[in-house]
Amino acid sequence: MGYLCFILFAVIVILILKIILMQKDAKEISEQLEEILKTDTNKLITVSSSDKKMKKLADSINKQLKILRKEYLHCKHGDIELKTAITNISHDLRTPLTSICGYLELLEEHKEIEKTDEYISIMKERAELMKRLTEELFRYSVILSDNAELKTEEVLINKVLEDSIMGCYAQLSERGITPQIDITEKRMTANLNNEYLTRIIGNLLNNAVKYSDGDLKITLSDSGEMVFSNHAKELSAVEAERLFDRFYTVKTARNSTGLGLSIARTLAKRMGGEISAEYKDDILYVRLKFS
Repeated sequence: MGYLCFILFAVIVILILKIILMQKDAKEISEQLEEILKTDTNKLITVSSSDKKMKKLADSINKQLKILRKEYLHCKHGDIELKTAITNISHDLRTPLTSICGYLELLEEHKEIEKTDEYISIMKERAELMKRLTEELFRYSVILSDNAELKTEEVLINKVLEDSIMGCYAQLSERGITPQIDITEKRMTANLNNEYLTRIIGNLLNNAVKYSDGDLKITLSDSGEMVFSNHAKELSAVEAERLFDRFYTVKTARNSTGLGLSIARTLAKRMGGEISAEYKDDILYVRLKFS
């Protein structure tokens, strides 16, 4: 009987010690978690105990901390990006608006008929620029908020590319660009959204108009890869990598919100495609490929 009491006493002591150690570990975890949440640090929780369950708890919390840290950085980056976007858009809209207001004042001050048509023409041009900028921003917001199921069909990529080039011919001619076109005779088909593909190619062509030094080569290979290449001496390798960032604009860009390529990449990803840019020997290469 005395032996059983001794064993029972020993078990109770062991359990009490285990509870004390678990309380100590819980306190360590609580204090470390509080410190980590208060400070901007990558530090993770550690426990001095060898208890497997407490270590498992610490590992689980660390996994959640990593996710939380990633989301925090994403939100922080998004906040900075939003502020930059607001600045850029405000500048892009304010410039033509200021010009319109200036010419309205001139019309009020000067009643010469011969100047009226000139001023009105300039104001219409500036108003059209504002319209393009606001429409591009609206399209981008619609694309981001569109969670509807993507409707696809078998699309002949060769034809969509040819039609898109023809649709952009006037814009290319205005810049003095005669594109060099090399489209494979092989029928390249894929299960895609025709409207999305047309918009993607259109945005890539618009990009060439913005940054080209006067040339443009368009190829569609047997592998299905599209490549748009042109000389762009004013660009740099760093700028080429950032062309797909939302609201990023290069100084040489003409009336751009920096959304065209971002829209193209977003639409391509929705259809399982990939767009990339490379800058080499003063030539910008933009590649589009669907898996």
